[in-house]
Amino acid sequence: MGKPENRYRPTTEEMRMLHEKAAQAPIDPVTFRKVMGNFATGVAVVTTAVDGTRFGMAVNSLASVSLDPCLLLVCPKKGSATGDAIKRSGVFAVNVLGESQQDLCMRFVGEEASRFDELDLDEDNRGVPLLPGSLAHISCQLEAVHPGGDHDIIVGRVVDCSLETGNPLIFHDGQFCRRAA
Repeated sequence: MGKPENRYRPTTEEMRMLHEKAAQAPIDPVTFRKVMGNFATGVAVVTTAVDGTRFGMAVNSLASVSLDPCLLLVCPKKGSATGDAIKRSGVFAVNVLGESQQDLCMRFVGEEASRFDELDLDEDNRGVPLLPGSLAHISCQLEAVHPGGDHDIIVGRVVDCSLETGNPLIFHDGQFCRRAA
C-alpha cells in the first residue's frame, strides 16, 4: 500500500469562518426564482372545501414524499386562502393537469374569485372538488404542516387516487410547455 495523500484539510475554525461568510451573502430572491424556473415541473391545482365554500390554487411545488405510507407535499404561500382552508378542513385534493388545461390552470392563479364557476365538478367522498379532465386526482388527509420560509410545507396522506391517459401540462422558464414527442 502507498502512503496516504498529503492533502490540505481546513481546520474547524476555518470551516466555521467559511460558513459564516456564506451566511452573510444572501441569495437574491429574483435570481433564485429565475434559476429554479429552469427546473421543468408538472402543473397541478390543489382544491379543498370548508363549510360548502370551495378553494383552489395552481401549484408546481408538488412532490411525492413516501410510498409507505403514501405521502405527498404541496407548498402554498403563507396566508393563502387555499392553504389556510386546507389547515381548517384537514382534507385536500391534487388535480394533475393535462396539456390542454392551460386555461383551467389560469383560473387558479392570483386573486380570481370565480375559479369554480361553470365547471362540471366531481367531488371525492369527503366533498373536495375534483377538476374535470385532469390526468390524475389524488385525495389527501392532512398529515402535517411545516414552516418553509414564506411558504407552508403541507404533507398529505394519500387516501385515494385515480389516473387517466394523456400528456401533462408542463411549466418551464415562466411559461407553459408541451412534452416533446
